[in-house]
Amino acid sequence: MKVSLFTLSTLFGSAAAFVPASTPARANVAVNAALDDLKIIAEKSNPVLKFYDPLDLSSGVIFDNTQEQTIGFLRQAEIKHGRVAMAAFVGYCIQSNGLHWPWPQTLDGTPFPTGVSPPEQWDAMPDVAKWQIILFVGFLEWFSEGAGTHYMRGGIPGKFPDFTENPELILHPVPFNLYDPFRLSTKRSAADKERGLIAEINNGRLAMIGIMGFLAEQKLEGAVPLLKGLVPHYDGEPMAPFG
Repeated sequence: MKVSLFTLSTLFGSAAAFVPASTPARANVAVNAALDDLKIIAEKSNPVLKFYDPLDLSSGVIFDNTQEQTIGFLRQAEIKHGRVAMAAFVGYCIQSNGLHWPWPQTLDGTPFPTGVSPPEQWDAMPDVAKWQIILFVGFLEWFSEGAGTHYMRGGIPGKFPDFTENPELILHPVPFNLYDPFRLSTKRSAADKERGLIAEINNGRLAMIGIMGFLAEQKLEGAVPLLKGLVPHYDGEPMAPFG
């Protein structure tokens, strides 16, 4: 049976309509969506500056990943470091005013150090206590990377997985989650959650500047003129936990 070239071309053309879009096309759509999200968040967090990326980080790739995955990595890094900085900034202010837990620092009755700056308080802690903190933070990091949908694989940057939804990664039952242990956010609207995210990003950015300003002024007097005379000099190394 003879088949004309026109018939063959028609058949192939019809079949091509059912072939899925190419991977580069899908990747471009995903990248554009990720960039659009970045620009929307940037404009809401700072309507004056808007989207500002002088190093062009959002256009590059790191660790042999895609551009979309790189954007997810950078967003996760900013949110996570902002949260750590907020806790550090508040803790620094509390400790600087001599406030501490009412019980002894160790089981042998050693009290918490007083009359010293926050970095000096850390230096005065026993190494075993430092290891407890470092290992607990390491567990949280391991859990956030292994549970739920990864932020570089379609997950939401900044969303910490629930303990209750990943019991296979926990050695024993944990009744409360790290984020929203009492499920109060379930009553919040989507718009309220979005405003909260923007506020968290802005507060985190300010906290990163704030805590590094405290440490810089303590190490090099006059480095932050607004803090000169407000924080004491520190002779140690703030970036060396066991120094």
